[in-house]
Amino acid sequence: MPAPELTPPQSNLSEAATHFGARVLADAASRARDIMAVISGPSGTPLPPASPEVSAPAPAPAPAPIPPDAPPTGAPAAGTGLDRILRGPSGLGTAGLRLFGREEPLTPSEPSVDTAEGRPVPGLYYHAIPEPDPARVQEVSRRIKAWALDEVSLYPDEWEDQFDGFSVGRYMVGCHPDAPTIDHLMLATRLMVAENAVDDCYCEDHGGSPVGLGERLLLAHTALDPLYTTKEYQPQWSESLHADAPRRAYRSAMEYFVRAAGPSQADRLRHDMARLHMGYLAEAAWAQSDHVPEVWEYLAMRQFNNFRPCPTITDTVGGYELPADLHAQPGMQKVIALAGNATTIVNDLYSYTKELDSPGHHLNLPVVIAEREGLSDRDAYLKSVEVHNDLMHDFETEAAALAVSCPLPSVQRFLRGVAAWVDGNHHWHRSNTYRYSLPDFW
Repeated sequence: MPAPELTPPQSNLSEAATHFGARVLADAASRARDIMAVISGPSGTPLPPASPEVSAPAPAPAPAPIPPDAPPTGAPAAGTGLDRILRGPSGLGTAGLRLFGREEPLTPSEPSVDTAEGRPVPGLYYHAIPEPDPARVQEVSRRIKAWALDEVSLYPDEWEDQFDGFSVGRYMVGCHPDAPTIDHLMLATRLMVAENAVDDCYCEDHGGSPVGLGERLLLAHTALDPLYTTKEYQPQWSESLHADAPRRAYRSAMEYFVRAAGPSQADRLRHDMARLHMGYLAEAAWAQSDHVPEVWEYLAMRQFNNFRPCPTITDTVGGYELPADLHAQPGMQKVIALAGNATTIVNDLYSYTKELDSPGHHLNLPVVIAEREGLSDRDAYLKSVEVHNDLMHDFETEAAALAVSCPLPSVQRFLRGVAAWVDGNHHWHRSNTYRYSLPDFW
């Protein structure tokens, strides 16, 4: 008699939703109707403030005017349909589903004096955000520098100005507005600094080289995804984690992270870091052979060598967990990938002149488009703006569709967190005039 055939396990959004109970689903259905009403309502109609105690900050200055010959792209907007969806529900009984007890509206405040010089790329589609909380910025900046110097000996004295100029505290506070504590913000901040140490010391500015990169990345990855070997060789591996600054930083940042994250959240990060390292290796292979890829090939590499590990941990930094089966859904994976792709093209655009001034031949989207499609530097840059805008619109469309199809509190909070990271990433690039300046194309 043949063995009975087991029913294969199922994992989809509707079945995952049932685990949250009838009461949550009833609330979610009500929220979905509210969302649909917003989508079908008049364009630009604002939602009421999340709390009567919060007054809207002053509006941001108007973006730089776009000349007639610039590409027809979207203007900055803080009140689009997706923003309203991802801000969260309003009305009786919905306060517990918001990011904060007193959630601040996503309306930009006046920039501070030290960031007013930064200007957005003309024609770039983005959403302005309030200036990051200066008290939090100051404390995160203090703690991350102490960690870098005292715990992992990250950099020599002559790199201090560059470390300070990176403004990582301001970066992470702007990208994670729902982090409940400074400790939560530090989870993201340590990882960001460690990832940049690997990029700088292994790949780029501070001694990096494509030669032998695979070996260095593999050994560094074991600081995130530990080696399980025999007793004879385990001590040698453990000692190797202190061999250089990138491995020391990876090891320490990951130790802090796994203490705060759930097992699936930690494994998710390891997976995305492996993706990142694979992207590094593709770019290194092109550098070794002096090869300029096709535009689509470059964009494929950028889907791996990008910021994806940062928004994918937004739930850990927010102090909650998006269940693994929901995170793994194709729709959610597409949203996260598009967010990573768009934010990485932002980096290509703002770092364009910085990379041109650096030694060697740096690949970025404008450079690849110029060489592969025979465009002038200016036209290639403007086309790159269009590529970014298309990715941003796709990200928003997919996120809005997912918010409607799976109106669970954890899903929608995660989507809000990813959108906040996208907006915060642009804000930091735009305003970090220590690192970035725009080309003279307008």
